[in-house]
Amino acid sequence: MSVVANKERIHEEEILLKAKSGMAVLFANLLLLLAGCGAFAYGIVLSVRENNPEVVFGAALAVAGGLAGFAISPILFAGLKVVKPNTALVLTLFGRYYGTLKTEGFYFVNPFVTAVNPAASTTETATGTMKKQPEIVKTSFSRPVNRAISLKAMTLSNDQQKINDQMGNPIIIGIVVVWRVVNTAKAVFNVDNYKEFLSIQCDSALRNIVRLYPYDTAGTDNEKSLRGSSQEIAERLKAEIQLKVETAGLEVLEARITHLSYAQEIAAAMLQRQQASAIIDARQMIVEGAVGMVEMALKKLGENNICALDDERKAAMVSNLLVVLCGNKDAQPIVNSGSLY
Repeated sequence: MSVVANKERIHEEEILLKAKSGMAVLFANLLLLLAGCGAFAYGIVLSVRENNPEVVFGAALAVAGGLAGFAISPILFAGLKVVKPNTALVLTLFGRYYGTLKTEGFYFVNPFVTAVNPAASTTETATGTMKKQPEIVKTSFSRPVNRAISLKAMTLSNDQQKINDQMGNPIIIGIVVVWRVVNTAKAVFNVDNYKEFLSIQCDSALRNIVRLYPYDTAGTDNEKSLRGSSQEIAERLKAEIQLKVETAGLEVLEARITHLSYAQEIAAAMLQRQQASAIIDARQMIVEGAVGMVEMALKKLGENNICALDDERKAAMVSNLLVVLCGNKDAQPIVNSGSLY
């Protein structure tokens, strides 16, 4: 039971290596290479001379120089590692996690370790969508794959998705996520490809959040919506994604909506609905204002004793005033030059 727990702990904790400076090892290895090549050449010269009692010594010197110059020195060169700013190298030794180099500099580590980055073959398109590079046959002129893991803040912008909101209306929504790697051991060993893992989890979290809110409120200010509560939606979306990518050692810095619209098949109908709602609100305001003006006019006529109107005349006056005030076009007045009755 303890052995299993220790193995699982390896992938949860990040081991920071304290490697030696690579500059001194580089100079010493260059001297070893030069000395080995020189000893190999001098040993060959001694071994091919005729009637030379030092033939055995020359052969041994050639073998030792060859081992030093052509075997040991190249192996030591493999242990030299360069770490750029805001990058990290995750190293394994014969299949076991060896440690992580995070501090920028030039270091010497065990020459048999290898750098691991499962997302090295994954790039981002212009919109940020994760995509795997096609496999290329490696030749002597092919460029080596960069196994360093970037610790910089990066942006992921997945393709826009069609999702049903709380009311069942299909909408088109797109988000952008700012993220970075904080635990290289989790990112490399807990998931197959942490970039693709993040992209998939962003799509899943987006669907879970969108189905809880309507696209827009139907005249209710207290109800939250995707269009009206963008800040709250962004915070909840960030928390949802962070919970899903915690196992991959990633930190979500920001998540926000970049595109929001109705799907094409219902966009025209929803536009008519919005126009109708706007017309109703405008008419309601006009009617309320017209009723207030009519009430004020009748009150002023009664207070100033301008004329006494019975109920029938008041009704006619109210009708005429409402027609004038609520009409779409300017009213054309008709002047009565005869008697009122």
